[in-house]
Amino acid sequence: MNKHKLRILALALAAAAALPAPAQKHADPQQLADPGSFSMILLGDPQGYTKYDINQPLFELCTAWIADNIDRLKIKAVLCTGDLVEQNENIIRNRRMLNQTSREMWASASRSLARLDGRLPYIVSCGNHDYGYRSAENGMTRFPEYFPFERNTAWRDICVDAVPNRNGIPSLENAAFEFFDEKWGGILVITTEFHPRDEVLAWVKKLADSKKYAAHTVIFMTHSFLTNGKNARRIEKENYKISPGNNGAGIWEKLIRPASNIRLVLCGHTANGNGKFEDNVSYRADANDAGHTVHQMMFNVQTLGGGWEGNGGDGWLRILEFRPDGRTISVRTYSPLFGISPSTKHLARRDAPHDQFEMLIEKETPAPASAQ
Repeated sequence: MNKHKLRILALALAAAAALPAPAQKHADPQQLADPGSFSMILLGDPQGYTKYDINQPLFELCTAWIADNIDRLKIKAVLCTGDLVEQNENIIRNRRMLNQTSREMWASASRSLARLDGRLPYIVSCGNHDYGYRSAENGMTRFPEYFPFERNTAWRDICVDAVPNRNGIPSLENAAFEFFDEKWGGILVITTEFHPRDEVLAWVKKLADSKKYAAHTVIFMTHSFLTNGKNARRIEKENYKISPGNNGAGIWEKLIRPASNIRLVLCGHTANGNGKFEDNVSYRADANDAGHTVHQMMFNVQTLGGGWEGNGGDGWLRILEFRPDGRTISVRTYSPLFGISPSTKHLARRDAPHDQFEMLIEKETPAPASAQ
């Protein structure tokens, strides 16, 4: 082949390489109901994924799907209700309920969420299984070791405050994250440790009530707050050794009810192994002392997909769509596991009343100029 032909071939190859690669054709692409909206993704307790090696790719699928949909769904953050692992610090594998050591489970959770590093903030409310040896015998946790602040650059500009954990270690277990939107204004997401101490609740209230954040819509996250099922109540008693701390009823009385701008509480923790979706989620709304509605939502689907020792949750997650009216949050329940294939995409969306609904966030009415 002469030099002229070689040059033509080289130019043709270069031109082909410059063409954009064709995007993967998705079996069930998700869209925002309103193009002016943005979203946050809610993940239930992932412990059922991380405790078995065969389940771990399902958690990775969920975070890969989130990463792939950042632009399409205008995702601002990922919210996780905690229990990243089944046991925080244990080398003995109980083969009746897991086949991974604690370090292997932490490594799995870290690997799954690493897909979002540098791209999206993910906010985790550590659960009882993330503390102690097997289940919150004390306040020891490996969370700060596997999820130090420096690992995700997406936290740097939005994490506005944090207080040390039970061991006096700076950690994202108790942290606040600030977001802005043209229609919604300021949004403050505050997450806390499992069974939060009085000083943690006092920190949250002082922050939420401060002049800087008083006009923000505040979303409060903690692992344990509501019971599961249609008759949701705030948890009043739990038999964990970790102490001191507050259960759901205590959190409501000491923080949520008197704080005027906390409008949404998200939690996980409680679940039922009967395979019924409606028994693994819950919702209620109550007025706080200022007369504003506080929406409270529990989402934990770890037993769907085969019960306590099943596949960890069938990939179910929730898309929280913040509508451009600055007041409405639309909730959708979706599974990337089912949505990834044309043969199962008809199973990927749930539309029962407890799976798909709207929450109206009440806004503070600005005081008249004469009263300011």
